[in-house]
Amino acid sequence: MNSSTGRSTSWTDPKDDREAILQLKARYFRAMDTKDWSGLRSVFADDVVMDTTASGGGVITGAEQFLAFLREAIGDVVTVHHGHTPEIELTSPTTATGIWAMEDMLRWPDGSQMHGFGHYHESYEKLDGDWYIKTSILTRLRMDFTDPAGGPAPRPLG
Repeated sequence: MNSSTGRSTSWTDPKDDREAILQLKARYFRAMDTKDWSGLRSVFADDVVMDTTASGGGVITGAEQFLAFLREAIGDVVTVHHGHTPEIELTSPTTATGIWAMEDMLRWPDGSQMHGFGHYHESYEKLDGDWYIKTSILTRLRMDFTDPAGGPAPRPLG
C-alpha cells in the first residue's frame, strides 16, 4: 500500500497490465471512430494532457476539455483510426508508457479527405485497478490531403 495515496502498489502480472493497456487503446480507437463520447471519456485520466500540435491542434489539458475539442473538430467527420506495433513499458505498478504507430483517414462532409501516418507517444496511469491514458502526443510522419473537385481544402483539426 502506498502511504501517500492509500492505493495498492503491488504488481499484478505484467502480461495482464500490458493486455489492459492494449484493450484501453483499442477502446480509444473504436470510441473515437463511432463518436461514442462517453466511451471515449472513460479511457482518459481526468487531468489528461493531449498534444495534437503536429496535426494542427494544440495542447489540451483535461478530459472534458479534450472531448469538447473533438466534438467540434471531428463530430461530423467520418474517421478511421488504426494503431499498430505497440511498444508498452511498465514503469511502476501504476504507470506505463507506450508508443503506437498509427494511421488515420478522415473524410469531411464536403468530401475532402486526409490520410495520415504517425505515432502516439503516451503515458498511462492505473487508478483503483483500471488503466487510463494520462498523456498523449500525436506526432506525424505524413498527412496527405485530397480535395473534392471544386471544394475547399480540408480544415485543420484545431
